[in-house]
Amino acid sequence: MIVLLGRSGHLEEAAKVFDEMPERDLVSWSALVSCYEQNEMYDEALRKFKEMVVDGVLVDEVVLITVLSACTHLVVGMTGQLIHALAIKAGIELYINLQNALIHMYLRCGEVEKARSLFDSMPQRDTVSWSVLISGYAQRDRFADALALFQNMQLEGIQPDETILVSVISACTHLSALDQGAWIHAYIRKKQMKVNVILGTTLIDMYMKFGSVPNAMEVFRAMEEKGVSTWNALILGLAMNGFVKESLATFSEMKECSIVPNEITFLAVLGACRHMGLVEEGRRHFDAMSRKHGIEPTIKHYGCMVDLLGRAGKLTEAEELIANMPVPPDVSTWGALLGACKKHGDNVMGERVGRKLVDLQPEHDGFHVLLSNIYASKGSWDNVHEIRGMMRQHGVIKTPGCSMIEVKGTIHEFLAGDKTHPQSEDIEKMLDDMAKKLKMEGYAPDTREVLLDIDEEDKETTLFRHSEKIAIAFGLLTIDAPTPIRIMKNLRICNDCHMAAKLISRAYDREIVVRDRHRFHHFKQGSCSCLDYW
Repeated sequence: MIVLLGRSGHLEEAAKVFDEMPERDLVSWSALVSCYEQNEMYDEALRKFKEMVVDGVLVDEVVLITVLSACTHLVVGMTGQLIHALAIKAGIELYINLQNALIHMYLRCGEVEKARSLFDSMPQRDTVSWSVLISGYAQRDRFADALALFQNMQLEGIQPDETILVSVISACTHLSALDQGAWIHAYIRKKQMKVNVILGTTLIDMYMKFGSVPNAMEVFRAMEEKGVSTWNALILGLAMNGFVKESLATFSEMKECSIVPNEITFLAVLGACRHMGLVEEGRRHFDAMSRKHGIEPTIKHYGCMVDLLGRAGKLTEAEELIANMPVPPDVSTWGALLGACKKHGDNVMGERVGRKLVDLQPEHDGFHVLLSNIYASKGSWDNVHEIRGMMRQHGVIKTPGCSMIEVKGTIHEFLAGDKTHPQSEDIEKMLDDMAKKLKMEGYAPDTREVLLDIDEEDKETTLFRHSEKIAIAFGLLTIDAPTPIRIMKNLRICNDCHMAAKLISRAYDREIVVRDRHRFHHFKQGSCSCLDYW
């Protein structure tokens, strides 16, 4: 009766039946605790469990799993540890379902090492044990650990389920490990596993974030069921990779298939418009959000519009949009305008916006650097030194440029000016060869990108040691044609590296794919998919 009342949401009646019972045993206590847990009344579930323990009722695996779920939702690790101790005292700590619940609780509460220690000590493990730990690692940004655990799982012959595969594919995406992600996709096909909405969307997202558009499209077309998240991943991915026309056509197709767009859909659509400067189309979709679809724009949508207008050179209109927004602008929105000021050389507005941002977020390195760049482009070195002094005062350190490239399943990471790689001598020779071929292609270094008060020759040397150029040199050494050289960069690609990559793609007849902080650049035969608009 207690269980039936609880399942139907009649908790007061369930509690009344419990209170009127002449004798209460483990079953009745467990039923009541479970009722509260299933109805998301986690505090009450824990309170009743404590009463149960005080009442001297012996606990079992089932009730402990229930209260551990409550601890997990409330993120109360200390209480979870007490329940773990209680399980040990009762001699039931080795039940596999209970251990899985404990691992989940420890991970949710940030106790990753305790979760791993418990996992390692388990006498037997099932798919849930691997699923819980791998997902926990992925959620805690410990992607390398998630992949290593998945490989151990393969060695033990345990077949992964959908949850594990989603976590591992996400780990591959974050680690820029396309080869491993593609291997997992091949594994799914070999085992003839059904690709549902979540798994398919994760695969599409992975391939799009590696610039592997044909593979993403293949996954999309093969999916029997597609959710709005699937369409969103495709629309956004196509836009990021420079296929703006196809991205917007996919949005139209989505509506024709009676899939209702959501907030994320319009972020993707507006993102497509800003990647190619489609101001009028962006305005039309922005207006249609609330007028046709009943979706009120959020700060992120306004930020997209500010970025779209700013990139297109409509700086005054972008600033007016910020001033008239129904929500307070965040630093990202102001940052988009500041970047546009730098792009279009409006130093007056740029200085005003930059000063505002430095005051709003004095610990943000990017805003200091952009403002410093604006001063440097004017030759205002006193102001540049002032900004750098402010950075030192606030302990702000400029994020170094970092580029990653995967070769034969191994990720190689390069910083600007990096000479620490085991093959650095060969890389230096390739950089020299690249420099010679670039000069033959008519390349002239854009020394405006080096915003230091040093002579032009030193500026050229500094430019040619940007992290993506080093990664390209390494790719030319280690990746045979026609395989594309794929590079992931943590910052926006600079004008000089963009021009150099275009010319290198023609000089060496190689496809180079660079994902920077904002979008993809597919370089082929001297041109880029972004059409020099980024």
